[in-house]
Amino acid sequence: MRSSGLGSPDGLEERFDRKATRELFRAYAKTRDPKIRDELVIAHLNLARYLAVRFANRGEQLDDLISVGTVGLIKAIDRFDAERGVEFTTYATPTIIGELKRHFRDKGWAIRVPRRLQELNLAVNRTLESATQELGRAPTVKDLAQRLEASEEEIIEAQELGHVYNVLSLDAELAASGEPGAATLLDHLGRNDPALRLLEDKANLENAIGALNRRERIVVFLRFFESMPQAEVARRLGVSQMHVSRLQQRALDKLRSRLKED
Repeated sequence: MRSSGLGSPDGLEERFDRKATRELFRAYAKTRDPKIRDELVIAHLNLARYLAVRFANRGEQLDDLISVGTVGLIKAIDRFDAERGVEFTTYATPTIIGELKRHFRDKGWAIRVPRRLQELNLAVNRTLESATQELGRAPTVKDLAQRLEASEEEIIEAQELGHVYNVLSLDAELAASGEPGAATLLDHLGRNDPALRLLEDKANLENAIGALNRRERIVVFLRFFESMPQAEVARRLGVSQMHVSRLQQRALDKLRSRLKED
């Protein structure tokens, strides 16, 4: 009798033999009967559990990981073609692992970010090092856009996503590590904030910025929120400093006009 333990994915189809399982897949492919899918999920649940255990040392509850793995299992069941001669466990394993990896990747972002931009952010980070070695200098936004077949605006947006990755804990110390009695973020909550008086001005400014086009918003952000010199903005955008100056002036004129209206 085959073991049903978690030590190996082999022999995980303990409830059905291979022939019966393949027949179930054929029946599900024809009918899409949810009851048949439920049987297939139960039959292969140990595979999801086995793969989830491999990710259990990353700070997540095992039950949560099994749930994520089960989602991958269901996706694999829905896509599996029993006529291709591939064992289901072989087919399903990369799908389940992919679902588990996406879970950890998505969970790391402080706010919900479109997956396309998350993937582009990772691609930019990977390309930076190789492009620097190849070019003998830091790559411009234009260099990265050409290598990744993306627009320059998408590259800049992807680079700025790093600021929303991994939120600090409220218990995080603000002073140097190991300093006794270091203040935490929580110590600064609940106090009177004089900046509250500026909320209306900030709201008006946000509305005004919404009137700018994408390139103008990027220039304003880099120049006035990141305090980046025009020359550096020009380098990152792959344009001349004169062009950045014109974009900046045009954006400021629009902002002044919109703020006067408010």
